[in-house]
Amino acid sequence: MCGLSGEFRFDGEPPDLEGLARISAVMEPRGPDGHGLWHHGRVALAHRRLKIIDLTEAGAQPMVDDELGLVTVFNGCIYNYQQLREELSGYGYRFFSTSDTEVIGKAYHRWGVECVDRFMGMFAFAVFERRTGRLILGRDRLGIKPLYLAQSAERLRFASSLPALLAGGDIDTSIDPVALNFYMSFHAVVPPPYTILTGVRKLPPATVRVVEPDGTSTDRHYWSPAHQRTDRYAGLTENDWQDLVLDTLQTAVERRMVADVPVGVLLSGGIDSSVIVALLAKAGQHDLQTFSIGFERVGDREGDEFEFSDIIAKEFDTRHHKLMMPSSTVLDGLDGAVGAMAEPMVSHDCIAFYLLSQAVSQHVTVVQSGQGADELLAGYDWYPPLADVQPERALEVYSGRFFDRDKATMDGILQPRWTIPDDAPRGFVEAHLNRAGADTALDRVLRLDSQVMLVDDPVKRVDNMTMAWGLEARTPFLDHEFAELAAAVPPALKLAQGGKGVLKEASRKVLPWQIIDRKKGHFPVPAIINLEGPYLARVRDALLAPAARDRGLFNPDYVATLLADPNRRRTPLGSNQLWQLGLLEMWLQRHGVG
Repeated sequence: MCGLSGEFRFDGEPPDLEGLARISAVMEPRGPDGHGLWHHGRVALAHRRLKIIDLTEAGAQPMVDDELGLVTVFNGCIYNYQQLREELSGYGYRFFSTSDTEVIGKAYHRWGVECVDRFMGMFAFAVFERRTGRLILGRDRLGIKPLYLAQSAERLRFASSLPALLAGGDIDTSIDPVALNFYMSFHAVVPPPYTILTGVRKLPPATVRVVEPDGTSTDRHYWSPAHQRTDRYAGLTENDWQDLVLDTLQTAVERRMVADVPVGVLLSGGIDSSVIVALLAKAGQHDLQTFSIGFERVGDREGDEFEFSDIIAKEFDTRHHKLMMPSSTVLDGLDGAVGAMAEPMVSHDCIAFYLLSQAVSQHVTVVQSGQGADELLAGYDWYPPLADVQPERALEVYSGRFFDRDKATMDGILQPRWTIPDDAPRGFVEAHLNRAGADTALDRVLRLDSQVMLVDDPVKRVDNMTMAWGLEARTPFLDHEFAELAAAVPPALKLAQGGKGVLKEASRKVLPWQIIDRKKGHFPVPAIINLEGPYLARVRDALLAPAARDRGLFNPDYVATLLADPNRRRTPLGSNQLWQLGLLEMWLQRHGVG
């Protein structure tokens, strides 16, 4: 919904208002409808606003609540803010706006750091207590909204994007070797607190951090659903599970219609986005705007899935927009997407989402999207091999399917100063898989993917690319109540029919069969599946640039081997290895870091 930022001094000096203004300016695309800056003593808060709830100036931020002595900045949406407002009014709280931002401040005043347990939504927020001088930072359960941090002995700066923090200056922009090893092995997923830069960290999802005036802090991690079978759902039949999945998703979809502006749907024509449209129609939504993107065919590669999105648009009588992108736009989309990335991401979907968001933002400000179903309900092809695997072998099977390369291979690609003595990515994944609270190998991997991979790949991708155009994406599959239910669904029901079986069968009750029985789709961008022409030139130029040579990340002989045959070497997931290396250098050079 917005872009927030701030500076909190620990040394008694006033905050750098000019630096904070530069940080905030970078986030103007996230919030083009207004901006604000508040400062007092050792703290300053800034905000860029996208007007979605309470379109008046009463909803502007930073929001100062003089009666409670709190100042709040917030990015996201609290879908149950009206119910919370009513509850807080019963405790005697008086409201001066109709915004969800004000609810956050008053909820914190009433319930302290436990306020997040009551929030249904996506959020990153900062609340400053003027009486105690404490700063409270919070992030939603599934990390839908980001919060980046740069802390030194003298101060803490924070913002909704990493490039924004860089604009403030005085950041250690050296490459973090541990993060680089995650990028190269864990399919570009760099989990918190790391980022690719040594001087920038990120607040983990489902975390509230209380920062004291002296810079010390304490964290409360407040959510992690059990991936186990529980008494609560004992005795359910397959049909019962299907009904429960559909009913819980129905509630999640309806929650995400709360807005003072129209809400559309990104409609790919796959099951996930199609069932959202079907459930909105069931809830009585009329004249719903839906949006599908397509690209020109390249050779024998299709570039659109309009055949399927057309079926849904006709079935539910939506106001459908088919957005065909000529191949000439993809190159500009590549450059734009790299600029919009808060961190380097290798998925081609970034470019499709970037171009789609640019077009959709001309029509609506808010859309619902189907991200998250695959990670919660076992929709990817690396999940079925886990079906009959003992939990102790989960790491072996998962890493063989998902990891881009092992440590020995990675050490041969990176120049020696970037290698690390231990295998941090594998150790991290192993520790996560071995935590208590997950029964089977599949349960362990789904917990990892939903709490780590999902956050720092698909969810981050959607936030970055939509907010680059002032478009808010809402993801009903990432409703935390739906995520809790999905975690409890028996593995066999999730793995049925090649994955997402319980959702596929549930969807037969509301969708045409052609959508359910089709081959799994994706955002096709044919022009960059194989690197050729100007796309290959972009990658080559980045890897051979003086900045890349000076940085010296990769073994020159390995880079030469990739450039000699650009499309031969791919990771187990099918990603082009040359693209992965080139994208990292393009990002570093675009943002002038490293």
